Amino acid sequence: MGFSIIPVLLAGQMALFGAATTTDTFHWTGHVPAGQFLEVRGINGSIHAQPASGESIEVIASKSGRVFDPGEIEVKVVQRDGGVTICAVYPSSADTSQCENGGAVYNDVSVDFTVRVPSGVRFVARTVNGLVEAKSLQADTEAHTVNGDVLLSTAGAAQGETVNGSIIASMGRINSALKFSTVNGGITVNVPRCASARVHAQTVNGGIQTEFPLPVRGQFPAKHIDGAIGRGGPDLRLATVNGSIRLRRTKSASNL
Repeated sequence: MGFSIIPVLLAGQMALFGAATTTDTFHWTGHVPAGQFLEVRGINGSIHAQPASGESIEVIASKSGRVFDPGEIEVKVVQRDGGVTICAVYPSSADTSQCENGGAVYNDVSVDFTVRVPSGVRFVARTVNGLVEAKSLQADTEAHTVNGDVLLSTAGAAQGETVNGSIIASMGRINSALKFSTVNGGITVNVPRCASARVHAQTVNGGIQTEFPLPVRGQFPAKHIDGAIGRGGPDLRLATVNGSIRLRRTKSASNL
């Protein structure tokens, strides 16, 4: 009878301090020709990208969880027309062969991606709960999250969106329509001083600052810009609800 209290005490301690965090790691190295894309998709976790030292792509996915087993989360590599998609797939009844998800809502496992992107490979990052950071890339870059900041710098074009988070982006060119949007957060975009675009910027609760000769219009607190820089050209759209917008000009794309 005297020894029966020990399991009870141990169980109480485990409940008090919580389950231990378990981890698992996925590693992939591959090749995508210049001009094609590398897409990384997550749900819970951040995505960090940086330049590769050579022509090979390297992806490391670090999985961690306290309640669910990280080993149950698959990281799949799906070959597509024009590139490769790498995705974290949570257990569900969805078609996991195509990176479809349906079971992440009740799963506490996070998958944090570290990616090395070769020069000339277009990079696309998508997550739901986490930061997206891509620094010093050399091709067009695109980032999407819901709850997290977006930090981008590339010699190519850039665009990004979030809902709850801020956006800071530096790009080397504007060669197509680009969009930066958030709901709760500010937007800072750095573009080359020689860039040509049609700028559309709007905030509901915040200010707008621009280093280009563009008139800021609207009544407090809402502000908007509609005007051309350089010779005009593709649309550059910046939109937030609760936050300020800053449009800056640089000699070239800078590191964040």
